[in-house]
Amino acid sequence: MEWRQCYLDVILVPLGFLVSVGYHFWLWRKVRTDPLTTIIGTNATGRRLWVQAMMKDNDKKNILAVQTLRNSIMGSTLMATTSILLCSGLAAVISSTYSVKKPINDSVFGAHGEFMVALKYVTVLLIFLFSFICHSLSIRFINQVNFLVNCPQDQTGIVTPDYVSELLEKGFVLNTVGNRLFYAALPMLLWIFGPVLVFLCSITLVPVLYNLDIVFVADAKRKLGLHDDRVRGNSDLEL
Repeated sequence: MEWRQCYLDVILVPLGFLVSVGYHFWLWRKVRTDPLTTIIGTNATGRRLWVQAMMKDNDKKNILAVQTLRNSIMGSTLMATTSILLCSGLAAVISSTYSVKKPINDSVFGAHGEFMVALKYVTVLLIFLFSFICHSLSIRFINQVNFLVNCPQDQTGIVTPDYVSELLEKGFVLNTVGNRLFYAALPMLLWIFGPVLVFLCSITLVPVLYNLDIVFVADAKRKLGLHDDRVRGNSDLEL
């Protein structure tokens, strides 16, 4: 009887989790092997060029550098604040004396036992908590860049554009990981209403994230190059 109640949770929830993990593993390989076809790799290259330009002409662009980094810190601060507020709300729900499983009993598929309900809330709580930690570390690294990007170029060569770029890249990688954990919390949050929604949401997120992560400019340039070649060929024939 117990297996009949929880077999959907045992099958669909890990399957949806594996779909999300598989996509991000493929994205990681794509960033490592062909970075300029992804938003993450393209933005990382642009940030390195930006740091070099800011430090090369620091006297004229120091205010621009500080304002840009401040905007990035504000974005990470907003996500960190949202994550910790959601953690506090979920902790309040878990610790309350009100039975959180009463409104959803007999209305969704899957198990409704006290252990399963507690597991759902604790899982979402941990995801939001790790998202908060990643965004907090991202703020730390970007704050360091905020000071170092305005340092004068000394003769020792310690604070170099490459070193500042590495710190900035670590900050944005942590910011990306925190955002992805925040996105992963959405299917887990829907687990409260049943495992079927977890699987459907995980499947839906993959094409959405794919369109946000992949750069299609290369295909457009390739088609444009073929079109230019055809135009040149027609022009040569006319001549």
